Amino acid sequence: MKKSIIGFVLSIVVMLVIGVVMLSSTGAFARDAHGDPIFFIKRQSMWLGLGLVACGVMACVDYHLLQKHWKWLFALAAVLLAGCFLFPKINGAQRWIRLGAFSLQPSELGKIASVVFLATWFTERAEKSREFLNGFVFPLACLGILMGLIAIEVDLGTTSLIGATALLVMFVAGTHLAYLMLLAIGGLSGLAVIAISMPQRLDRLMAFMDIEKHRAGSGYQQFEALIALVSGGVWGLGLGNGRQKMQFLPEAHTDFIFPMIGEELGMVTTLVIVLAYIAMIICGISISMNARDRFGSLLAFGLVVMMAIQAALNIGVTTALLPNKGIALPFISYGGSSLLFSLMGIGIVINIYRQGVSEHTVKTTVRIPTRITPRI
Repeated sequence: MKKSIIGFVLSIVVMLVIGVVMLSSTGAFARDAHGDPIFFIKRQSMWLGLGLVACGVMACVDYHLLQKHWKWLFALAAVLLAGCFLFPKINGAQRWIRLGAFSLQPSELGKIASVVFLATWFTERAEKSREFLNGFVFPLACLGILMGLIAIEVDLGTTSLIGATALLVMFVAGTHLAYLMLLAIGGLSGLAVIAISMPQRLDRLMAFMDIEKHRAGSGYQQFEALIALVSGGVWGLGLGNGRQKMQFLPEAHTDFIFPMIGEELGMVTTLVIVLAYIAMIICGISISMNARDRFGSLLAFGLVVMMAIQAALNIGVTTALLPNKGIALPFISYGGSSLLFSLMGIGIVINIYRQGVSEHTVKTTVRIPTRITPRI
């Protein structure tokens, strides 16, 4: 158990350090830097500080409060998601709430709220997990509220992420496999229909099929990302020596920071990142398996799996293995909301570990009698 939390925290620290280092290299060349080479470093440092505070708070506060007050968390996420439609679109999407210089992406809170909801639902209805209504229809209908709001914002990446996480959590919780197969087929079909019906998404899908042909259009980002990865080779060009960040690769400090790591620090560092995510997954699942109760187990599993899927989607997109989606690389990409709520999720997992260890200690404590009175 102790090794699992050490490996879990260490993997997160490695990714945070790499993220800050690479942001210092790529952020200065971003279009929104306003001529300030440390503009994004300053903002990310602020969010990192808030995230570490949130992580510490969630690590100390009993995670069962989330189970008790899940309705308030769910409602807050839904209200904030609906509030996004009061603000103008950015790049064709309404994903942010902007108040002056402050910007919040409510879908990040929606991801945590969805996992808390699923863990609560299948804890309170553990004996009904295999039923069609209680184990499949009703939880999906409730989750559909958040997913629907996120999809309308034109954020299909996060919608897919929540759906994939829900499928795995429900599988672990005991939902009938046939129902989950139906969910997977329906979800993929729905995404395909949406992608075909939206010209911009259809262009990205066509570009994915032949990036070379669409390298001047919808496939531009992924084509430039591949150039960055190939240019870096095994050891990289050196920190700060990357060329693609100089207005060639859009979003080099956010969604496409992984290829920049490959260009400047080489394939070796990209493999370190992949290994760090694998360590996070293995250690996180170990913590989940040793949680003190079903709610903690499902909650830790859901949070870890969600971060893992998000990382896999980002790496898949930036290496042209998946169609282009706007989704950040957890703990590494620039993004205040993503960093804040990701660290909050880490704090919850640490809290689950702490309570699991204390419960295990109590159960394994053996009371040795100081005197044995003979029976007469």
